[in-house]
Amino acid sequence: MFPLLLRMAVPAAVGMMVNALYNVVDTVFVGQGVGAMGIAALSIVFPIQMIASAFAQAIGVGTASVVSRRLGERRPDEAARAIGTAYAFTFAATAAVIAALYLFMEPVLGFFGASEGIMPYARRYLEVVAAGFFFFALSMCASSLLRAEGHARASMTGMLLGAGLNVALDPLFIFGFRMGIAGAAWATVLSQAASFLYLLSVYLRGRSHVPLLAANLRVRPAILAEAAVLGAPAFIQTAGMSILALMINRTLGAYGGDGAIGIYGMVHKFVSIIIMPVLGIAQGFQPIAGYNYGAGNWPRVRESLRVATLTAVGVSLAGYAVMMLAPRAAMGLFSSDAGLVAAAARVLRIMTVFIPLAAVQICGSTYFQAIGKRFQSLALGLSRQFLILIPLILTLPRLLGVDGVWISYPIADLLATAITGALVLRELRKLGHAGEAWNRKSSHGGTKSTE
Repeated sequence: MFPLLLRMAVPAAVGMMVNALYNVVDTVFVGQGVGAMGIAALSIVFPIQMIASAFAQAIGVGTASVVSRRLGERRPDEAARAIGTAYAFTFAATAAVIAALYLFMEPVLGFFGASEGIMPYARRYLEVVAAGFFFFALSMCASSLLRAEGHARASMTGMLLGAGLNVALDPLFIFGFRMGIAGAAWATVLSQAASFLYLLSVYLRGRSHVPLLAANLRVRPAILAEAAVLGAPAFIQTAGMSILALMINRTLGAYGGDGAIGIYGMVHKFVSIIIMPVLGIAQGFQPIAGYNYGAGNWPRVRESLRVATLTAVGVSLAGYAVMMLAPRAAMGLFSSDAGLVAAAARVLRIMTVFIPLAAVQICGSTYFQAIGKRFQSLALGLSRQFLILIPLILTLPRLLGVDGVWISYPIADLLATAITGALVLRELRKLGHAGEAWNRKSSHGGTKSTE
């Protein structure tokens, strides 16, 4: 089971890490080249970027399901029309978001928590990055669609190309050309453009199973409606991240000022590097559990859940050791200001004290998604952010000040894991009874799935 899990999870984990690296690399170089106000500006712009990606991710994921099924049904023309609809809608929706940002940039940034001190930095960054939302959204959409037709390696290569270029261009533009925070923005835009052009070249070179035809680049309402329903969970999750970041930035601004927003940006970016491999393991585990559940091989389902959870916890513990034993070194990646690093190191330890439990919560939520229990999966996926964390952030700072925001995270991890554990244990008891029946069947000549 473990080698199978790795084979399925490593490409997904690499993809998740690459997505996280865009923001992390920007934050590292901006922190060293611009300072705490630059990091705070990135934290303000981050939820705006998530809004742009939410549409693309939802349509990409939803249309990927449509494309996979149409190919399985031997209906390639319908699959091609679905791809055309996805790209056309993503382009139109992104254009609307960009137009709104340029028309109302300062009010939008103020709404997302930019103070007078942060505003100049946030505006300079967003003025450039907003124009690149086209590449960002279209590359996310293309990545999902290419995976749907079996080009997982091309999808991963496109993301790796963008991340590698971003790492190279950030120091060149920020330090070499002395462009400051605008340099980080240009590095991000050019990197995302390169990623999208590579993914587009798969179609232009005729390497895709489904062609991208100019005649299909229009929105077909029936296809869009089907894709939107299937992609709704992805939209809710991504939009939820944006809403959460908005609330945190505004709360931190009220109780801790610009410095607290900068500290949160540093901690959040570092923690994302630890969580992304866990999400990749969960994505790799999902098809294994789903296949065996569909085949009725309950012992194999239990084993896949056990191995995935232990692997995810092991990966998170490696990052946990760094955060607990060397928090100053971790935060020193983002700044050379000793006072800022010390304050961020304290916050890192508080926010992540129960972070290994997040691996259990993520695997549990993914398990219910894999076996088709959408209510439990959606409830667990939303529980930590919407049902627990947001109410805590609205309540605890009134009692504890800015520390209330930091303490909200470990409480949310603990409560969400307890809820997940209770539901998973209940499900495993059912599988235990079903597994006994499976073993009796297999001992009388049945055949076990080896997927």
